[in-house]
Amino acid sequence: MIKVLENEFYYLDNFHQVLHWIGERYDDLLADDERAFLATFPTLPRSSRALFVRMVMRKGMLFRASKLAYAEIGCAQEAARPLAELKWIDADPVLTLDQLFELLQKPEICRLFKLNGHEKSARKAEQLEALRERHGGAHRYSAWCGEACDQVYHIVAKPLCDRLRLIFFGNYHQDWSEFVLSDLGVYKYEKVAFPPSARGFRTRRDIDSYLELHRCRERFHDNEPPADVLKDLPPVADNEWLRSRRDKLLFQMAQHLEKQRDWEGALAMYADCGYPGARARRIRVLEKHEQLGRAYALLGQAMAQPESESERQQLLRMEPRLRRKLGHAKAAAAPAAPVVRLDLSLPLPAPECAWHVEGVVRDHLARADAPVYYVENALINSLFGLLCWDAIFTSIPGAFFHPYHHGPADLHSADFHRRRAAQFAACLAQLEDGGYAGTIRANLAAKAGIQSPFVFWGLLDEQLVELALACIPPAHMRKWFERMLLDIKANRSGFPDLIQFWPAERRYHMIEVKGPGDRLQDSQLRWIAYCAEHQMPITVCYLQWAE
Repeated sequence: MIKVLENEFYYLDNFHQVLHWIGERYDDLLADDERAFLATFPTLPRSSRALFVRMVMRKGMLFRASKLAYAEIGCAQEAARPLAELKWIDADPVLTLDQLFELLQKPEICRLFKLNGHEKSARKAEQLEALRERHGGAHRYSAWCGEACDQVYHIVAKPLCDRLRLIFFGNYHQDWSEFVLSDLGVYKYEKVAFPPSARGFRTRRDIDSYLELHRCRERFHDNEPPADVLKDLPPVADNEWLRSRRDKLLFQMAQHLEKQRDWEGALAMYADCGYPGARARRIRVLEKHEQLGRAYALLGQAMAQPESESERQQLLRMEPRLRRKLGHAKAAAAPAAPVVRLDLSLPLPAPECAWHVEGVVRDHLARADAPVYYVENALINSLFGLLCWDAIFTSIPGAFFHPYHHGPADLHSADFHRRRAAQFAACLAQLEDGGYAGTIRANLAAKAGIQSPFVFWGLLDEQLVELALACIPPAHMRKWFERMLLDIKANRSGFPDLIQFWPAERRYHMIEVKGPGDRLQDSQLRWIAYCAEHQMPITVCYLQWAE
């Protein structure tokens, strides 16, 4: 249930919490302007602090005083004066014509520029184009608008506050809304111990490297040539977390060069990139570049030590083609485990019905004594998350460093399992001694609604969990969970769409549904092969519409 916030300055209290947290844990990493901001901000009048935080939390850098109307703050112009004196805001900023148009409404533009006739009735974009010819350059807001009663503020200190937000969260995808959603009860977070050493950044160089990587990423997404961006990519060899971000950007730029048929540029970037899949793409580029010998040699090295099941799957697709092009004998294919196939021909639902192919098959197969659920990735991930809750939320260095983590910061790192090997072993041991069911039930109740990277609270209910515990052998759960731990990022997806339970017989069956023209994805093929190999009941259902 969403709460109603009685404290009208809740956002200001949250901002103070961030500043206090940063001051306690990161003082030795802060730049002079950041440390000065932390010292000065609490000394300002409350209305000024509140207005500043309101602007920081809103989008953009330019705000009209008339649009900053908050009952708890009062007069925005009065509250803004101390901020302007500190130069945290500019109370009369220099604006281009385009910026002025963003701030003003159409009637104000007509009055200001004395538009008449066609120009007055034209669309705002057309007015802007017409006025550009007569009003070039940039001027202060007061020069544009004269004695207008409104005032415009440019929040000069916004980049500084963005850096503080980065230091607190350790990323840029979380923002100030995390606090509000937590205060309202929309998000609940697991309570984890935070020793003073729990920090997202170890050195100032880590912070600066993150910012440099972020700027490089923005430049690439703004279509700047990858070769130019590459010159400014910072070296981050001593920080695995930052190196993974650098590798991801390198991979994206190499893909761009590959699409542009810049084979040499793509090869160089892929060769310097540790992102999953980079080696397979490098082999493919060598093949496209007609360097078949080099491609086959690299494929042999990769086949000897594949980085993941996903890479091995890609290599097995490339190998026959390269062998054929090089004139090598065709290699004998390893026999695949047989997979049960179900072909259905069902009437097409009425157009006015809300339906999807998985739902059609679910309703067709369901029986009173054998219910069918549409679960896809949700059920098995949730069972894993509930059983292994304590291992996932173990407080170890680099995993949690603020109270608003949706999951461990190192979730997708190569050593995620290794760093918690003892904790995961203890959780999985319960699948041998019978304690797993009690742990899953207890966490289903005690952790309800708390953010987890594995548990799908919107799908889970007690009935579904009880059916799963009654019908799925713990040995099968162990196999699923062990494979997930081999590669969290790749193996959390690809599970079959449906699961059918026979409670009286204490058995289950998983069903992957494919509609007309649909085909199995790579992650699904890997899970289907794995389940078939370990004698776990799985069927691929191909649905066609009856005439």
